[in-house]
Amino acid sequence: DGVTEVLAHRGDSLQDKFIEVPCSEDYDSHKRFEGCTPRKCGRGVTDAVITREEAERIRRIAERGLSLGGSDGGASILDLHSGALSLGKHFVNLYRYFGDKIQDIFTEEDFALYRDVRQRIQQRIAQAFGISSASMYLTKPTFFSRINSTEAKTTHDEYWHPHVDKVS
Repeated sequence: DGVTEVLAHRGDSLQDKFIEVPCSEDYDSHKRFEGCTPRKCGRGVTDAVITREEAERIRRIAERGLSLGGSDGGASILDLHSGALSLGKHFVNLYRYFGDKIQDIFTEEDFALYRDVRQRIQQRIAQAFGISSASMYLTKPTFFSRINSTEAKTTHDEYWHPHVDKVS
């Protein structure tokens, strides 16, 4: 149609692909800080940040954690950083809720892999946009999601609602 540009097809295996787009004019109204403001804007995709084995290990970590709870609605979350876990219509802190039993679920190797993958993603983003990875901080929450066809019970189960997690 002349308008649609496919960034990546499902079967593609890409080392790095980046489509540059004009940066938002919103950047012009803010003070720029060297190393923090992107040098370019765009969309990127890569399959080179983690291996297939690492992706499978991360998925198993998420599945183990999500199996401890689950939303009554269709969307469940697990945030390893904060401990947030969907349980029924609410959230619990899995580290407080399960206490020392959590050591039987997650190993130190699990947490080390999670930290390492998070750091590699952060470094790749910094590289792609020409900013310092040391100046980048993850916006919380950062979580794993499991979405199924169960009818939503709360607005948290309806991921499409516009919202702001935190205003600072």
